[in-house]
Amino acid sequence: MRLADRVSVNLEAPNSERLAQLAPHKVFSEELLLRLGWVEEIRRQVPGRWPSSCTQFVVGATDESDAELLTTTESLYRQLGLARTYFSRFSPVPDTPLEDRPEASPLRERRLYQSSFLLRDYGFVAEELPFDATGNLPLSSDPKLAWAERHLLDAPVELNAADRRDLLRVPGIGPKNAEKLLRERRRGRLRSLSDLRQLGVVAERAAPYILLDGRRPPRQLTLWPVGQLDA
Repeated sequence: MRLADRVSVNLEAPNSERLAQLAPHKVFSEELLLRLGWVEEIRRQVPGRWPSSCTQFVVGATDESDAELLTTTESLYRQLGLARTYFSRFSPVPDTPLEDRPEASPLRERRLYQSSFLLRDYGFVAEELPFDATGNLPLSSDPKLAWAERHLLDAPVELNAADRRDLLRVPGIGPKNAEKLLRERRRGRLRSLSDLRQLGVVAERAAPYILLDGRRPPRQLTLWPVGQLDA
C-alpha cells in the first residue's frame, strides 16, 4: 500500500453462495472481504497518503441478479471506501466447469457500470434502482433515465429551487453540472434550455423532467428509441 496507486482484491461474486459456484476454492467473507477491510482500516487509522481500493465482479457466470451485485457494490462504497467496482462479463471457456453457461450480454455489463456510478456519485441507494421483478435492470434504458421515467414525469424538479441531491436525479445533469447550476442560481434565475446548455447540461435530455420558473420548458419530441443515447 505504500508503493501502489490502487489496491484490488477481486471478490468475483456478490456473496458467498455465488462465489461457491464460481470459485469454490475462495472464501468470500473470511478471505477476500476481510482483506478489503484491512485496506480501509489502514487508511483510517494510520497517517499517510494511501492508495484507493477496488474490486471486480464476474457478471453472468452464476445466476446472480443485478440487485445482488449492486447491493454488495453499495455496501463496499459506503462501508469499505472503495473507489470503484469493475464488472467483467462472463464468456465461457471450453473444457472448464462453466463451459455450458451462456455468454453475458455487453449491455448488461454497461447497465451495471451506470448503476454503480449512480450509487457512488449521484446519491442513489440500491433499493431505488429500477430493478424488475427478477432483480435485474432494464436493458432498453439506462438506469437513471428509467428511474426518472417512473418518478419525475409527474413530479418534475424545479431547477431554481432544487438542492444538489435532487438536481443529480435529473437525466442530463451530472455532478459538475449540478455545481455549476447552484453557482449560477446565485447570479440569477434559470429561465430557458439555452441557459442550461451554456452550463453543459444536456438540456433536451433533462427537459421532460424539470421546471424552469414553475413552467415545463418547450421541447422537441425525441426521434430515437428510449435508451439509445445513454447519460
